[in-house]
Amino acid sequence: MKKILTKKKPEKKLIRALKKTGGRSSSGRISIRHRGGGSRRLYRLVDFAQEKINMPAKIIALEYDPNRTAFIALLEYDDKEKRYGLACQGLKIGDEIVCSEKAEIKPGNRTKLKNIPIGTPVFNIEIEPGRGGKLVRGAGTSAKVLGLEKGFCNLEMPSSEIRRILQECFATIGQVSHSEKRFEKIKKAGQKRLMGRRPVVRGTAMNPCDHPHGGGEGRTSIGLKAPKTPWGKPALGVKTRRNKRTDKYIIKRRHKKR
Repeated sequence: MKKILTKKKPEKKLIRALKKTGGRSSSGRISIRHRGGGSRRLYRLVDFAQEKINMPAKIIALEYDPNRTAFIALLEYDDKEKRYGLACQGLKIGDEIVCSEKAEIKPGNRTKLKNIPIGTPVFNIEIEPGRGGKLVRGAGTSAKVLGLEKGFCNLEMPSSEIRRILQECFATIGQVSHSEKRFEKIKKAGQKRLMGRRPVVRGTAMNPCDHPHGGGEGRTSIGLKAPKTPWGKPALGVKTRRNKRTDKYIIKRRHKKR
C-alpha cells in the first residue's frame, strides 16, 4: 500500500501546528509516563463526518499521516473544496466516493447503518448522529453489520464485542487502509524515540520505594501473588471499565485474547 502513496507535501490549508506536552498536565506534572522528544509533526485536519451530503468527491491523493496508523485520502468535491478523509482499503487515485443516505454499497461510500446489508464490513462509525465517526478508525480494522432491531444496528467490533448503535448513524463501507501495519516491526530503539516514546524501566530493576516489584538481591521474583502497578493496584485480570451508562448498548463482551 505504501507504494501507491502520493509523493507530495500535505495540503497547506488542511494542516495545523501540533504542540508537544511531554506527557505533562496543565500543572506541569507528568500524568502520562514515558513520553517526550520525538520528531516534529503537523496535524492533518481529517473530516471524519464527511458533512457534504449527496456531493461526490474524487480522490486526488493518498498520503501518510504521522498522527495515525491509517493512511488518509485528499478528497476534492464538485465545488472544488478539498478535505482529508480516512482512506479505504483498495481505493486508488481517481476513484469517486459519496456520502449519502442512499449511497451505493461499495467501498469508500458513506451511508446510514439502516441502509447497509447484513454482513457488510464498515468503519469510521458514528456513536451519535451528526457527531462524526468515532469508532473503528485504526489501520486495517473494520466492524461487521449483524442485524437491525428496534431502531438499533448490531455491530461486531474488531475486539469481538457486539454493540448496539443507532440506525440513523453514518458509517463508511469497507475496511480502513494500511492493513499490513500489524506486520511492521520496530527495528531499533531510536525508532521508538523518534515516535516520542522514552525508555521504560522494569519494576523489578527498581528500589522498593519506587515500585512494588523492586528490591531483593540479584534477579529475584516480584515476591507477590500477582503483578501490580507502580501505585500498588492489581495490573492483570482486573476490569477497568467504569462507564455503566453505556452498558445497555453492549450485547456481548469481547473474548479474551490468548
